[in-house]
Amino acid sequence: MKFYIVLIIIFITAFNVFSQENDTTTLKLNEVVISGYKEEKPAFSPLNIIEIKLDSLKASSQFNLCDILKQTEGVSVLSTGNGIAKPVIRGLYGNRVLVLLNGLRFDNQQWQEEHGLGLTSFGLSKVELIKGPIGILYGAEAIGGVINLIEEQKPLPESRQLDIGLNVNSNTLGGMLQAGYKKSHKNKWWSIRIGVDNNADYSDGKSQRVLNSRFDGYYLKSTFGFEKKNWVSTNNFSASFNRFGFIFNDIYNFVFPDNRWSRALDENPAHLVLLNVLSSENKFRINEKVKLNVNIGVQSNRRMENEGGGAISLNMHLLTIQSLAKLEYRLNEKNKLIFSNLNAFEDNTNYGARKIVPDASMQESNLSVNHEHTINNKWTIENGFGVGEKWIKTFFTPSVNGPEQEVRPFEKFSPYYNFLSGLSYYPSKQINLKANIATGVRIGNLAELSSNGLHEGIFTYEIGNPDLKNEQIFSFNFLAAWNTNVIEIWCSPFFNYFKNYIYLTPVQESWFGFPVYQYKQQDAHQYGSECSATLKPYKNVQLKLGYSGMISKTADGSFTPFLPAQKIESKITWQTYIHEKTGIRVFTNLEHYSAQNNTAPNETSTPEYSIWNAGVSLNLKTGKNEIEGFLNIHNLLNTAYYDHLSRFKNLGLLNMGRNFSLGIKLLFN
Repeated sequence: MKFYIVLIIIFITAFNVFSQENDTTTLKLNEVVISGYKEEKPAFSPLNIIEIKLDSLKASSQFNLCDILKQTEGVSVLSTGNGIAKPVIRGLYGNRVLVLLNGLRFDNQQWQEEHGLGLTSFGLSKVELIKGPIGILYGAEAIGGVINLIEEQKPLPESRQLDIGLNVNSNTLGGMLQAGYKKSHKNKWWSIRIGVDNNADYSDGKSQRVLNSRFDGYYLKSTFGFEKKNWVSTNNFSASFNRFGFIFNDIYNFVFPDNRWSRALDENPAHLVLLNVLSSENKFRINEKVKLNVNIGVQSNRRMENEGGGAISLNMHLLTIQSLAKLEYRLNEKNKLIFSNLNAFEDNTNYGARKIVPDASMQESNLSVNHEHTINNKWTIENGFGVGEKWIKTFFTPSVNGPEQEVRPFEKFSPYYNFLSGLSYYPSKQINLKANIATGVRIGNLAELSSNGLHEGIFTYEIGNPDLKNEQIFSFNFLAAWNTNVIEIWCSPFFNYFKNYIYLTPVQESWFGFPVYQYKQQDAHQYGSECSATLKPYKNVQLKLGYSGMISKTADGSFTPFLPAQKIESKITWQTYIHEKTGIRVFTNLEHYSAQNNTAPNETSTPEYSIWNAGVSLNLKTGKNEIEGFLNIHNLLNTAYYDHLSRFKNLGLLNMGRNFSLGIKLLFN
């Protein structure tokens, strides 16, 4: 804490000095398209919206998309090694955070803690992050926030582009190789991208190998689009096959250590995920006042588990068919209406001998309307209301439900409603104030409603409850931002009240020596804040200091599980052009995480730690082509630490140690 007090004093002192030398108050704002919600500058929306630009070709020390997102205040990662990770927004994860891929909901069977998101930054141009509920548009599950993944931009008119990217990591002696090609001619365009990544077991801060933390993946993406009068159609197909080694309590008694850099995943325990996604997004401009978006898609997700020896035990297939239609009607210059309709159908089928959840069919529909009113180009007021329903039916599945089981087949119909009311005050380019109140609803997932069996990954016997009520959140969100050419400051406090919060807790029973856990519910509340201050003393220098922290408790006073530790991050960036065709960028940042003793029952606490990172990149333009090289260093001091949101902490396994990430990007126009 002494170190950070000194750092803050230096930061404030530097601001006082440089603010006298840079007496200017003009700020240039970039136009931002929020395609997951509506096309508008974020400053005019009452929602807390953040845009994260990506370049999947660039080298970094991140192994998955979630590691990139966690650089944003209020976002963390629940991980089971480097390959298996899912995003956490303000302490909420899994089915409480909605992920959009090509504008449609993405479901990768995230109801289990060791099931990762299964997506990388491969082929993405940016991520639009919305903190807080937005259930009026996306129905159930969008209670913690929305992560909208935006594919790479279409090529410029009458252009062709070829790119190649290579990224190598020293810690795992692996990385990613990818290449893409896209072309535009007249009113049509298309693109294709292929890639492969492969990583061996990582080493922790004590240079100890974490056996079976290896993973690999194979990726394909293609897009075809066209424009015809008032109709723009973008059609995407993506396919991936990933294998993730997984670790359980006594893996060292079952798995014999192989070669240090072995990548074998056919014999060792592993998750195997085969994903195919086909979608078509269509935008119609009816007239100057009316715009219609229609998005339809099909997702096929097959999840398998090899528990050792090469034989597939668990084998589930989730088929999702969905559509989302949005009609935007501008009444006049100050009033606009947005109507939306969501429809989804899911089918979950078991094919393996081991089963976690039963065969089931699920259906959901949602209808909403949102009204936006602008006052004097300074005030924007929004009010929205949505209604929906979700239907779940489970079928007899041997070893999971049936007459002799505690949990039997059931049918559940759950209606719900949501509302949103908020305002944004944007009197100048320097000041932005936001506030909103919103609700969100989540119907229990298959694991919470119907699981019944031994969870071999963590050696617990879990029992679901079909009678669980709908989980509902009442959320209050605020944002205050002040921007100049010299400094940018923002702070975003929030408060969430949960009615019927669903959680997993141990009971006073055992099953053949294994502890029994059941899903229960009670009310809960959360509160916290994220803040950031960025100082730009010179044209090429940027200093940043960020903070995030929160508390989350159930009504009986217990903390909810996997509560993110308080985090303070400082970062210094310097970038310049040696001449007009050669640029260089250097950065260093220090992440400090406080000790986390606010733990749920039977959860392990973690001590404080700090991680120092650094990197340099060089960009060279030669005519129409571009070459970029990178060297990033994660955990420069090789710190041995436990991330509180790592599931490995319960097994006494440390997070990854020092890693050098080296890469190159070639771009041919």
